[in-house]
Amino acid sequence: MKKNESIEIKELPNIPVVYLRHIGPYQGDTKLFERLFSKLFAWAGPKGLLDNGDFQTAIVYHDDVNVADKNKLRTSVCLTAPENTKVDGEIGRMVLEKGKYVVARFTVKADEFQQAWDWLMGKWFPKSGYQPDDRACFELYPEEPENGTFKVDICVPVRKM
Repeated sequence: MKKNESIEIKELPNIPVVYLRHIGPYQGDTKLFERLFSKLFAWAGPKGLLDNGDFQTAIVYHDDVNVADKNKLRTSVCLTAPENTKVDGEIGRMVLEKGKYVVARFTVKADEFQQAWDWLMGKWFPKSGYQPDDRACFELYPEEPENGTFKVDICVPVRKM
């Protein structure tokens, strides 16, 4: 795994997104995420949400994989979109809540995401003086993957210990 490139505590704004939710196991299932994003992009394209290229993708993790039943894990693949975007069918709308987050940037291959999360939660947090709060964790993708390599900002809401 490439090392963590940067880590900082940031105040993030509300981030309005449209999403497609999956319930069930997802860890390590790159084909699942490809299918979900393909479906979301197929819905968003005709609505003009991809036209100007000024969007970001995100994945929200609603449950703790170490605690929740694997068959009930909820994750949402997201696309930033105007807050008033009309949604239908399986596509929903939500806001990634503003507040203080640790934002850790990594460059990883598809099979290295868990290592990045493990480093952040297991190595960085215990020494940081922060603890995760109750808002959802998410991954933001600042650019398209290249040659199977992903640049990802892992965003975990925090509060001082």
